[in-house]
Amino acid sequence: MTTTLSVLFALVCAITTAAEPSKSLPRSKPEAQGVSSTAILDFVKTADRESESLHSFMLVRHGQVVAEGWWTPYNPDSRHELYSLSKSFTSTAVGLAIAEGKLSLDDQVSKFFPDDMPAEPSSQLKAMRVRDLLTMSTGHTSEPKFGRTDAWTKTFLGHIVTHKPGTFFMYNTPATYMLSAIVQTQTGSSTLEFLKPRLFEPLGIADPTWGTSPQEISLGGYGLNVRTEDIAKFGQLYLQRGKWGEKQLVPANWIDLATSRQVSNGSNPASDWEQGYGYQFWRCRHGNYRGDGAFGQYCIVLPKQDAVIAITSGTKDMAAILNLVWDKLLPSIQEQALEPNPVAQQQLEETLAKLTLPAQTGETNSSIVSSIDKKRFNLPTNDRDLEGISLERSSDGNFVLVTQSGGSDHRIVCGNGAWIKGKSSFGSFPEQAIAACGAWTSEGEYTARLCLYETPFCLTTRLQFKGDEVLVNIESNVGFGPSKWPELVGSAK
Repeated sequence: MTTTLSVLFALVCAITTAAEPSKSLPRSKPEAQGVSSTAILDFVKTADRESESLHSFMLVRHGQVVAEGWWTPYNPDSRHELYSLSKSFTSTAVGLAIAEGKLSLDDQVSKFFPDDMPAEPSSQLKAMRVRDLLTMSTGHTSEPKFGRTDAWTKTFLGHIVTHKPGTFFMYNTPATYMLSAIVQTQTGSSTLEFLKPRLFEPLGIADPTWGTSPQEISLGGYGLNVRTEDIAKFGQLYLQRGKWGEKQLVPANWIDLATSRQVSNGSNPASDWEQGYGYQFWRCRHGNYRGDGAFGQYCIVLPKQDAVIAITSGTKDMAAILNLVWDKLLPSIQEQALEPNPVAQQQLEETLAKLTLPAQTGETNSSIVSSIDKKRFNLPTNDRDLEGISLERSSDGNFVLVTQSGGSDHRIVCGNGAWIKGKSSFGSFPEQAIAACGAWTSEGEYTARLCLYETPFCLTTRLQFKGDEVLVNIESNVGFGPSKWPELVGSAK
């Protein structure tokens, strides 16, 4: 009887597994899927040596993950801020809403927001269609500037439309926000909630988060946070023209339209930003396409090679990463399986397992520690919301960076030569996951590296102690403005 029950249970499990595709992508060896382990290793080592900016990498061939790696403290379980890669997900929501009859490509934008239209709308504004939002050809010559309290849809519609919509390409993140607002207006759900049962849940994308506007509309053009494998799944879905398992999640014709050249965005054959633009997807060199986000968040789809590459990073040179993909990975993908190469495979696996962002180097102690330990240095008013700063030595030999903002203390433990993960806020950055390491880089100078490892940002904070004063210099690896913060002089008096 026990044996019979065991067999029946195993049969039920097998049927359930067959009916419900695995939430994770299957894994395989590179050579088994026609990819050279040696070439992947060259890509990873070159990226590590030349940029020190990659946070994660995943290569999928024939639907199988053949290589994956995270640079510590980044890891497979943490979500990563996608920035403008979010746009490709918003495009997918629009395609699904169209398929459900909620709107059409040729609907005029004005029809969705009659109360937000200017008193005397221009003919150019009235001519703007959904497809013009999708192709970044709204007719604007500058982006509308959204405030913290105004109605963003009204601000967008009040912005001057210089060109006839559909005739002039200009990258326009507020246009993607309008697509998200249209999805919410027509479906009654935010873009995030609309996509959950239609895209995220079927793909096994767990707990995605998406920032919202003051009107509680998903930001659309940025603000989505998912994991590296989630990016790869999204790319694989598009590679399969919207089919996942036995289900057609996204219409194949939408995939074709969204990823094809809908509008010209330049003529430089050497630039991956001038190969044409689709519906919130970029065309690439070599016949490929991608979704991408600021500082190097990539979902690259290679249809001819039946491959997908997912990358997260914090780089100032996004083109360098694509160039590395084309130079190192693209030539390594062959039509047929390759002979096994166990030595190269082992080297690749060991390298991928040991990837890390460099920890701060220097001394573990300084002669001035006893004089500055726990001494609070008050900071002048600044736009980074830092009110005070201090350094403490902990019992385990590490140091704790303590900042004051909003009248509260925020503690960040900095490992000696190694990253220590925690959760804290830092000035104007809200409370979030932070990994930190630090060292004494000269007599009287402590340098801490703070990695906000669910974002592209790493902050290098240098504290130069001079009696009752401290000079605070902070520099970010990337940013939309100056990466170096203005120097602050703190006083213990």
